[in-house]
Amino acid sequence: MRLYECAKVMRSKNAGPFTLTIDLMFEDRESFDRVLAAAGFSTGRIARLYGVPEDSVQICPFERVLTVKVTMPRPGPSSGARGDRDVYGCQQHFPLADMVL
Repeated sequence: MRLYECAKVMRSKNAGPFTLTIDLMFEDRESFDRVLAAAGFSTGRIARLYGVPEDSVQICPFERVLTVKVTMPRPGPSSGARGDRDVYGCQQHFPLADMVL
């Protein structure tokens, strides 16, 4: 199963010029728990997908609203810098969405 099949909403955005955040929102508790318990859903795997250091990736679950926030440095240039292809960071969730759990 791929992550996009579990999450009802997936979106990414800048959290400043050098940081990216990805929100995963789930419709039910079962899907939320399944993703958090999956061996493949880890800071190491996410770091490899995005080419960032593992210790810079944070996974923050918010149980009350069935949401997980993943935060990391922006892969590639900072927002708005020369060579940046996604100024708002709104297309950066796709590698994570395709992750097989």
